[in-house]
Amino acid sequence: MSQHGPAAHDREFEEFARTRAGQLYRSAWLLCGDSHQAEDLVQEALAKVYARWRGPFGGRIDNPAAYAQTTLTRTFISGRRRRSSGEVPYADLPDAPIADPSAGSDLRLDLEDLLGGLSATDRAVLVLRFFEDLGVDEVAQRLGLTPGAVKNRSMRALARARDRSTT
Repeated sequence: MSQHGPAAHDREFEEFARTRAGQLYRSAWLLCGDSHQAEDLVQEALAKVYARWRGPFGGRIDNPAAYAQTTLTRTFISGRRRRSSGEVPYADLPDAPIADPSAGSDLRLDLEDLLGGLSATDRAVLVLRFFEDLGVDEVAQRLGLTPGAVKNRSMRALARARDRSTT
């Protein structure tokens, strides 16, 4: 990032967000399994990245793409922890949802089924390892786990996903 004024930082961030939003959304959808939640997750993660971008250290982020992916994943996991400890969804929604044009896709349904029953951390491990094609060490660093924990979670989550696909 360059060391010029706040307006330049804002333009750089806007360009960064524009170029990374699609990839972040794909990861978010795989994590959430819902397009609306994925959009919210991307927005929340980008807001956190922006706060760091404009932060007290002059917005110095060595690898903004990795930082954004890590922020997205950790935001997802911490959000799941918060929701599971007390948030109860409202049963009656006032408006009917808009049909998702990809809802009929067999691949999408398979992914939803396979990932749906996993914990937030297991889901994040699989998404980062197999959809983002990151190595064990990189996933461990991003999630704050040991490489052994990433390997164990991968193995167990894949086994659970296979069991779900055969039932």
